[in-house]
Amino acid sequence: MLESYPRSHLGDLPVDAAPSRQEIRSGAFYLGVKRILDIAVILLIAPLALTIVGILAFLVHRDGGKAFYGQKRLGRDGKIFTLWKLRSMVPDAALRLEEYLQDNPAARREWDGTQKLKYDPRITRLGYYIRKYSADELPQLWNVLVGDMSLVGPRPMFPEQRPLYPGTAYFSMRPGMTGLWQISERNGCTFAERATHDTRYAMKMSFGTDIWILMMTAVVVLRGTGL
Repeated sequence: MLESYPRSHLGDLPVDAAPSRQEIRSGAFYLGVKRILDIAVILLIAPLALTIVGILAFLVHRDGGKAFYGQKRLGRDGKIFTLWKLRSMVPDAALRLEEYLQDNPAARREWDGTQKLKYDPRITRLGYYIRKYSADELPQLWNVLVGDMSLVGPRPMFPEQRPLYPGTAYFSMRPGMTGLWQISERNGCTFAERATHDTRYAMKMSFGTDIWILMMTAVVVLRGTGL
């Protein structure tokens, strides 16, 4: 079983660390049955998830604009797919971000290093709470159901972020709704360091690891540390 894996341990594992033959065999076998876990969990939580998404979609729509939006992300083997989310940002989010970064050099450095902002001017008031408890991610259950994603795996990245990614483990797996990055530093982890988490997961991937990550994700969500 994986430990909590704090940031101070990231240097112990190179992003291109080679897994052992046993890890390759066990990982390949588990990838073959991983879909069973994904579908079983989705069927189990579907009634509750659909209810929550329906209520939030109504509230987001009343707040102005579309309830859902899609983003192009990189999947397994570099395949591009559409990732779905509940809208938590203003309609002109891209323009708002660029103007904010131009006027705030410190924010530009933060964005360049982590691809996230502690204070994000694009997020609406309702969106703040949706993101705080990671409810904006719930529509990705559809992505998992159709096979674009898995419940557990690397955090999906944008196609334009590919040059920033120093590792290769990401492309050997389906990206996940949650993973090691989401249950550890989140905002405190640089984009490059995410590659180490992906390599770590690829080398230790198993049923027990996925269950552990899902349980830890529930704790993170209940604590409201999603931003």
